[in-house]
Amino acid sequence: MAFELRQNLKLTQQLIMTPQLQQAIKLLQLSRLELVDTINQEMEENPLLEEVAPDDDQEISVNQDTEEMTVTDREEIRINERTEELTGEGDGREEFDWASYLEDYGPLGVTYDRQEGDATSWDNMLAALPSLTDHMMWQLKLSRFTEREMRLGEQIIGNLDQNGYLVATVHEIAEQEKVEATEVEAILRKIQEFDPPGIAARDLKECLLIQARLLGVSSLLMEAIIQDHLKDLELKNYSHIARKLKVPLQEVLHAVQLIGQMDPKPGRIYSEEKVQPIIPDVYVFKSGDDYKIILNDDGLPRLRISNFYREIMVGNSGKANEETGKKYIREKVQSATWLIKSIQQRQKTIYKVTESIVRQQKDFFDEGMHCLKPLVLRDIADDVEMHESTISRVVTNKYMQTPRGIYELKYFFSSGIHRIGGDTIASKSVKEDIRKIISEENAKKPLSDSEIVELLDKAGITIARRTVAKYREMIGILPSSRRKKFF
Repeated sequence: MAFELRQNLKLTQQLIMTPQLQQAIKLLQLSRLELVDTINQEMEENPLLEEVAPDDDQEISVNQDTEEMTVTDREEIRINERTEELTGEGDGREEFDWASYLEDYGPLGVTYDRQEGDATSWDNMLAALPSLTDHMMWQLKLSRFTEREMRLGEQIIGNLDQNGYLVATVHEIAEQEKVEATEVEAILRKIQEFDPPGIAARDLKECLLIQARLLGVSSLLMEAIIQDHLKDLELKNYSHIARKLKVPLQEVLHAVQLIGQMDPKPGRIYSEEKVQPIIPDVYVFKSGDDYKIILNDDGLPRLRISNFYREIMVGNSGKANEETGKKYIREKVQSATWLIKSIQQRQKTIYKVTESIVRQQKDFFDEGMHCLKPLVLRDIADDVEMHESTISRVVTNKYMQTPRGIYELKYFFSSGIHRIGGDTIASKSVKEDIRKIISEENAKKPLSDSEIVELLDKAGITIARRTVAKYREMIGILPSSRRKKFF
């Protein structure tokens, strides 16, 4: 075997993403809340980034066309003209032009501006609701329990989930506290009398039984139904329940009506999860026959590059310290500039995509849901000359406030279904037609999927029965056998 040395020349193509591009892509796919968190984190890590205070509004006011873009044109031009100088790239110079930077960027710096509202948010003035644990502990402390019973009660309350169910067994609590299981069971029975009704149950059956006993009205029949006929109750097989229990159907219907008013998840009204209202990323207003688009920058921190380090740079006496300081600040200026430009590019992209959606779905904004057209990512990508993956990132977790309500941008994308006339209709529009048909049906004689197919066919929409069933399940509507109402 012989060893041989060779030299080979190989030509390949490789796509390398620059840090700027990576940051821009990352910011583009973030939701509004995630973007605010990212900006705040960057401000903590980069001392050259700072938020413009509301008091500086008059100093940094500029003429801007809010109907087209809320990002100021003046600051965008300044960033584009000064990026190479700020980052030290593009001209081959080794030295960073500090004098020019400090002179041109004075107290203002590079800013990312937005409209500042003066209205006070009432959300910040509302008192927080007590949690389920707080509510239960308050009742426990008002009860006449011994110190030992209080300790067991705290263990039971501490093992309730967000729906109010006990997730630990009585034996587990007894072993942990080194007591008899019967003692824990006795305390559990007392806690199950607390508010809200049905709390501290171990399963759905026990939860409903607790509420039935507290009602006291026709409780025996309700308890019998809950205890032995939950499956028939779910399927609305009331006749079978009446035959098994040997009672009139009318009494079963009355008991079922009371059971329907019970809460299967009593703890959820005290859920600790805060409901976050949707804040639109863009507003669409009707102006004559056209629609105007305004980006919502309210709540996004306005950023600028701080000039705080002027005195530090001037006061450095040692050359080594001076060079080290310049290198550090150069890197932070570069990072801050990239962030500000990436935010501006993100807003521009959202605006362009929204503009294209509004243009292609104008009939929806004019006439309503039945005029929603089939639309795919490729249509918007070709229109704005971007890649489909970019469009996908833009429309995810971004919301649009329209005269017809708030919609996620991806809502306007759906496949098409052919109509008899040869044109196509969006699948979301068909789902809305199904919802409307079912909402107008006779509740005591609900329409089957086959009957819905016939009604859609008369409207010129031809789809299979299984498609109707699939769409019905997607919009959360039960089958006809479970939609039927007896009272």
